[in-house]
Amino acid sequence: MTMARASADPLAEPVEPVGRGWTAALSLANGAIWVGWFGPLQILLASQAGDFAPGAGMSKETMLAWVTGVGAVVSLLANPFFGALSDRTTSRWGRRTPWIVAGATAGALALLLLARADGLWTMTLGWCLVQLTLNAAFAAVTAAVPDRVPRLQRGRVGGWLGAAQILGVVGGTGLATAAGGTGAGYAACAAFTVVGVLPYVWRYEDLRLPAGDRAPWSRRTFLAGFWLSPRRHPDLGWAWLTRFLINLSNSLVLLYLLYYLRDRLHYADPDQGVLILTAVNGLTLMATVVVGGVWSDRAGRRKPFVVWSGVLMAVATATLSGWQTWPGAIVASAVLGVGFGVFTSVDFALMTDVLPKALDRGKDLGVINAANALPQVAAPALAAPIVTYLGGYRVLYLVAAVIGLAGAVLVGRIRGVE
Repeated sequence: MTMARASADPLAEPVEPVGRGWTAALSLANGAIWVGWFGPLQILLASQAGDFAPGAGMSKETMLAWVTGVGAVVSLLANPFFGALSDRTTSRWGRRTPWIVAGATAGALALLLLARADGLWTMTLGWCLVQLTLNAAFAAVTAAVPDRVPRLQRGRVGGWLGAAQILGVVGGTGLATAAGGTGAGYAACAAFTVVGVLPYVWRYEDLRLPAGDRAPWSRRTFLAGFWLSPRRHPDLGWAWLTRFLINLSNSLVLLYLLYYLRDRLHYADPDQGVLILTAVNGLTLMATVVVGGVWSDRAGRRKPFVVWSGVLMAVATATLSGWQTWPGAIVASAVLGVGFGVFTSVDFALMTDVLPKALDRGKDLGVINAANALPQVAAPALAAPIVTYLGGYRVLYLVAAVIGLAGAVLVGRIRGVE
């Protein structure tokens, strides 16, 4: 293996810039994990829910909401837990690499198990295992950034990770659609998840934590460490809340996209429609995600980029409420991609800038990443009754726009980052 240039001390603030090869390999690993998540989430789980719901005596929307909601609870707990374990890992392969390998491999096996689901309970179990295992890998991948990347390079690296994320979403959706069946779709996503992490773990040596730097084990201290007091760390608290609200808005948009096209717009081929909208969103996101991160690094500022990206995303979401046509969906997807591209890169850099302690980077980022997972729990709970009883998709997307706008406004409460 070759080692990317960085400080030899895993607890020191990194000062040496990382190279393009390191960034590309880590981004590919990140994208592979998102393939494992979003191939099922946008196509395969929705298709299985459509098959299993009649026999379970519930609507497909309700079944999908239950499965994704329970899985999101697992994700909510797993990400900080595995981040904390990686913080304490003293393996000769480093703190993060063992968890990337184990998480991706086990995640692929969980996807294959999910392909064999035959009803609500096996589908839920399979999706929970996917969330559990892939979060182990994801926690380690994200923690590698504050371990290795200087502050004024994090917008750029965050941009490439964000680009890989959306390519993973598009790639997972494309694999699930093109594979020719539910089982083949899961197999294709599983294979890519494993192959995608290999360049990083083979080529780049991880920083090792000496056993003497690891705090003595205490169950009480370990569990108490997951609470990051907003009173002691107000910037972290506000940053977490803004990320939660904007991601909740985005989750409300994505959750029922297949059903929105089928039941509201009556689009002829809703599976293909989801792929088209995802691709449009991905193209505009790719056009801004790296540029936004680089621009933020050069300006030395984060907050204005996050605020205006959140506003733009709220405008796009409101468009889905007020212009319920296929052209309207195309325009909304494009605008949403522009806003989410900037948000993805710059918000990630902002989060790493407000981390309290180097020793707990993985755990603290895991707590922050809960702001990505918790919306997956809250979105089904909000969306199902709104779509079924409180006004349908028009009201759903209007509520999502208001939530996203609130997240953008609250960015101004963060004081320690410009």
